[in-house]
Amino acid sequence: MTSYLKTTPDKDGWFGSYGGAMLPPPLEPHFKEIREAYAKISKSADFIAELRLIRKHFQGRPTPVSYLKNLSALCGGAQIYAKREDLNHTGAHKLNHCMAEGLLAKFMGKTKLMAETGAGQHGVALATAAAYFGMECEIHMGEIDIAKEAPNVTRMKLLGATVVPVSFGGRSLKEAVDSCFQSYIAQADTALFAIGSVVGPHPFPRMVRDFQHVIGVEAREQFLEMTGELPDMVAACVGGGSNAMGIFSGFIDDASVGLYGVEPLGTSSNLGDHAATISFGEDGDIHGFRTLVLKDANGEPAPVHTVASGLDYPGVGPEHAHLHKIGRVHYTTADDKEALKAFYALSRHEGIIPALESAHAVAFAMREAAANPGRSILINLSGRGDKDIDYVTQTYGFGTDL
Repeated sequence: MTSYLKTTPDKDGWFGSYGGAMLPPPLEPHFKEIREAYAKISKSADFIAELRLIRKHFQGRPTPVSYLKNLSALCGGAQIYAKREDLNHTGAHKLNHCMAEGLLAKFMGKTKLMAETGAGQHGVALATAAAYFGMECEIHMGEIDIAKEAPNVTRMKLLGATVVPVSFGGRSLKEAVDSCFQSYIAQADTALFAIGSVVGPHPFPRMVRDFQHVIGVEAREQFLEMTGELPDMVAACVGGGSNAMGIFSGFIDDASVGLYGVEPLGTSSNLGDHAATISFGEDGDIHGFRTLVLKDANGEPAPVHTVASGLDYPGVGPEHAHLHKIGRVHYTTADDKEALKAFYALSRHEGIIPALESAHAVAFAMREAAANPGRSILINLSGRGDKDIDYVTQTYGFGTDL
């Protein structure tokens, strides 16, 4: 059987009817340069060897899979496991593709890395990569997220990055992407726009998935070693969807493994109160690619809300839209309250403080465990919650009322 990963996307970056590259003319030659460079170095033994060395000796990979014994007992039913991307250097999965994008930029002769960030984890990871490779770094971040994720803003600045506050529109992740694209146009000769998820024009959805594939490769091998079998269910939170594609890619050809993407339902299913794009969106274009999009009455990307800044996006990676359409991945939701309950539960019962983004996957596992006795659920714990603790405790206290 031909592997799904070998055949998808096609050569033009289409995942079925989603993906592609719809670019303003000034950017077309620069994205062509990126595609050609990635096609060349992704097959290079030197590139692969250097990336493996970085992952082992700088990032601290492989990250472990942990059996969440106490949470499993609390919920009853299924046994819950977590792939611990919170233990990856910088505290989240984002460094997996940022170090690789830094290597790509080095190969292309670029001197600067630039990107958008929501929760700040991608910004921290890219600033880390820039410091490692001796490059400049420019990060665009919405003012709302700057206020919510102050610790990560401090970390970016300590690492030498220039943080550009975005004050227009919803002042969140979508606007940060808009702002960064505008800045990139004038710097494309010397900079690489290191897109922070499996979104954007081709080749980024494929490239970021490939760089995050290490999560799924490790998790599959580790789970088999721990239990002697594959998990029944694999779940991850989905905003743009990079951490989810990372772990899903390790199990995509295993028909016996159910894959579950957990979107943020925010405070309600009303438009503007959530960021559950697959659950409520429709076909459309955003940031140079075709996917599912949450739209307002004028057909424009709608305002979104979630307690987790890293999931605050009115689109989704085109591969997720495709996997939803063909039925390989099941997409569901968790709301703010469920995510916060999961945040406190994992902290108190397992000694692991999760990122609010990852807490959506924890919420799914807690909800599904009782209904699936004798089965196993593996979640991708995509990041740690250091960045969130001030915001959560100042806004919601210590969880005694939830």
